[in-house]
Amino acid sequence: MSIEIRRAADRYLTEGDGKSTRHSFSYGAHYDPDNVGFGPVRAVNTETLDPGAGYAAHRHSDVEIVTWVLEGTLRHEDSAGGGGVVSPGTAQRLSAGDGAEHSEVNASETERLVFVQMMLASDRGGAPEYAAAEVADRTGVLQPTVDVHAPGRLGVVRLEREQAVLVPATPRGLVLVTRGSVLLRDHRLDAGDEARLTGAGPYDLSWAGTAGEVLVWQLD
Repeated sequence: MSIEIRRAADRYLTEGDGKSTRHSFSYGAHYDPDNVGFGPVRAVNTETLDPGAGYAAHRHSDVEIVTWVLEGTLRHEDSAGGGGVVSPGTAQRLSAGDGAEHSEVNASETERLVFVQMMLASDRGGAPEYAAAEVADRTGVLQPTVDVHAPGRLGVVRLEREQAVLVPATPRGLVLVTRGSVLLRDHRLDAGDEARLTGAGPYDLSWAGTAGEVLVWQLD
């Protein structure tokens, strides 16, 4: 298994209009032909929005858009009929199909919003489709989240004192730490750090001295 570690501070940064984004992959002004994706994954963006800030309706096609809120509340509307307020513990997916519009705004006028948005090349065409899944607040297990129309599965791992989780083998894996710290084998990963694994696993994610949360893509 090969492991490529990318630290939080090395992710591309875009700022402006009450928004700050850390990009894991080539995106917008941060074009990098050597970093356009990993398997079907095309974007992993950590977004921080000031109160009331957000993104007006804009269009996507041929992608799966998966959103995981870390802090605050996200108001989402899309042309697939999905909408409402999304809080931590809910995984949301929009399959853009042949074309979909969506908007994303901080639902609070007083508190900031932090969320991770991920995009994958989609296997699904036709009309757009919306889905959401509640994820239980459990620790020490790899929990499934929302299904995607792409060769991959997104899980979440939360770790407390002395806990460890074995992630099954897959051709590729992508790990993003969203809170605290974890150990991936002998690599310490802190919030915002990412690991890309080829010939992935099985491998352990374990407690690193503080409570942690990790998003785990198992990619075929």
